[in-house]
Amino acid sequence: MVTIVRGSIPATEFALSHTLERHPDAEFEVERIADSGNGQVMPILWVRSDDADAIEATLDENPTVSDVTLIGDFDGECLYWMQWVSHVQLVIQMLTNSKATILTAFGSGDSWQLRVMYPTRELFAETHEFAADHDIPFEIEFIREMEGEPAGRYGLTVEQHEALVAAARAGYFEVPRETTLEELAESVGVSHQALSERLRRATGALVEDTLLIGRPGDGD
Repeated sequence: MVTIVRGSIPATEFALSHTLERHPDAEFEVERIADSGNGQVMPILWVRSDDADAIEATLDENPTVSDVTLIGDFDGECLYWMQWVSHVQLVIQMLTNSKATILTAFGSGDSWQLRVMYPTRELFAETHEFAADHDIPFEIEFIREMEGEPAGRYGLTVEQHEALVAAARAGYFEVPRETTLEELAESVGVSHQALSERLRRATGALVEDTLLIGRPGDGD
């Protein structure tokens, strides 16, 4: 059964540790990550900082990365391609032996937050065992099995997922709206109040599970 795992790794045990130590207020968010096949990892990631020049200088001298390439600078948010050359054993195990997909990787301060999708619970167990055998602190915050429903990937209940999909298809989120909450509630078959609460909770769960991971104020 497909399993979603969310956990954290100390920054000292992960790539970019030197840069995070020098710039504790900077934020690193991976857009895409792939195994290069030679013991290295190739991510494309966003870097957010008030001092982009200082960040770039630190990246150039960071022993855990190489071939750092600036792809674009978008008003304080810089998109980089690079290779992670050390402190990536756990990520390589996830991508290769455990056939996992890293959905989210966010680094700031003293830790990295990861949200990882495994094809089976047993493959996640292999990652957990690998971390223990190699003394890599991988603190698990939650484990969620999707049980065949796409809602589980985003931390939603089936009812919340269905409510968001119905609202989007009916144009409820358009400006101006193409349907009212009352009309949408009638089509879904619940009360106006119940649908309003379901949409609010669904939106909150979706934002927290996909956008707020690892950021200040993320209490889960």
